[in-house]
Amino acid sequence: MLVELGLVEQRLKAVHEVLDGATVTDVAKRNGVTRQTVHSWLRRYASSGVAGLVDKTSKPETCPHQMTPVVEARIVEMRHAHPAWGPRTIRTHLAREGISPLPGRSSIYRALIRHRLVEPTQRKRSRSDYKRWERSKSMELWQMDIVGRFYLADGTEVKVVTGVDDHSRFCVCARIVARATAKPVCDALTFALKRHGAPNEILTDNGKVFTARFGLGPGPVLFDRICHNNGIKHRLTAPYSPTTTGKVERFHRTYRDEFLVDHDRRHATIEEAQQALDAWVVKYNTERPHQSLGDRPPAERFALAAPRDPVDTEVELEEVDEHQAPLRPPGVSRWVDQRGSIGLNSFRYRVGPTFAGEPVEVVVQAGLVEILHRGVLVATHAERRRDGTAPASTKAPRAGRARPASSGMSVVRSVDSSGSISFAGASYRVGRSWGRRSVDVAIVAGSVQISENGRIIRVHQIRHDRTKEHGAFATPKGRPRIKKTA
Repeated sequence: MLVELGLVEQRLKAVHEVLDGATVTDVAKRNGVTRQTVHSWLRRYASSGVAGLVDKTSKPETCPHQMTPVVEARIVEMRHAHPAWGPRTIRTHLAREGISPLPGRSSIYRALIRHRLVEPTQRKRSRSDYKRWERSKSMELWQMDIVGRFYLADGTEVKVVTGVDDHSRFCVCARIVARATAKPVCDALTFALKRHGAPNEILTDNGKVFTARFGLGPGPVLFDRICHNNGIKHRLTAPYSPTTTGKVERFHRTYRDEFLVDHDRRHATIEEAQQALDAWVVKYNTERPHQSLGDRPPAERFALAAPRDPVDTEVELEEVDEHQAPLRPPGVSRWVDQRGSIGLNSFRYRVGPTFAGEPVEVVVQAGLVEILHRGVLVATHAERRRDGTAPASTKAPRAGRARPASSGMSVVRSVDSSGSISFAGASYRVGRSWGRRSVDVAIVAGSVQISENGRIIRVHQIRHDRTKEHGAFATPKGRPRIKKTA
């Protein structure tokens, strides 16, 4: 008859076998354990009897570095008082209060989870996936942007023009405007320049208040004129790349988490909201620890910036005169090819595939080749020329950037909502600004020329099957749309 022994009974039987004269090796082999385990049973039996053969918890009896209840209570109190503070910020403030030993960030995170103050979530992206960059000194570069979805007490939406110093993360601009048009945005820029001086460069996206890069006007816009008058180089991000201005975008997240939660729809006027925002910005700059700065406030790093020269803000009061003399020497016109480059004096200069098919102006001065698109500098190269040739700047410029469309057989096509047309079975890019409009398409000198009212919009290299051109010209206004009938 088989009898199932309990775990303690098996260990006790093994101990008795050894005490009766059996070898430890034989007993260990019969029980399927190591010799060291049998010796451990013997020691525990000798010290505590049968109770010593019972399994014990692996939890240590003491843990010197375990968080004390007092510290945990203080963590919970901080989180309740400041719901936007995370483990790192709480740890920084605990260090300022002299808490010792100081708990780790992960310990604070687990304490917040225990008290259900945060929801445990998995990190979506690894930090190694991000390519970080930072200027070496303060006032070398500002990142500026506009953030919305901020409402007054009556439901009126207002915008905030923001600016952050790239090196120190210091907030240099946070001005509330009723509408994010050119004049209010430039007033906010002027206010920041008067208060902190002019940086070397300003980085923005391609909004129409910042640049005429994708606008219909000739440019430059008022924002560019202020930058030019103060010796500021205006840099633009590539289209659809918000991570380039990641520092000011991260500032927007902090602004929403820590300021907007308590102040959205709370203030009757812009002036009241601006006072509250100014008070929060002072706290952000001087008190709030910043993770990328070693948990130090941005003001400590921004204070190391060199003094700046006085700024010129008279341009904001001037009307933009389209007929005024240009601020730069006259240039020559070029068309950007499909590879994103132009030709000048038998050399190729890179512009970028974003400007393929676009007209640009090329200015050569002081050994530099500056390429401008609608009045905005988009590329700069060192001038290249062969020995014995004169600099390009000594040659007479060709007047006019736009040229009339070539005459000949053409067809009419409608631009879709994405900014493209279809011709001979191939798709050609026109631009989103031309969506839902009709354009003329013609084959000129081995290229597809797209124009409107006799003025060229884009020029593309031929990508379609040339044998299908006859069918394309046979339907000059495109295929008739099939109307659905009930």
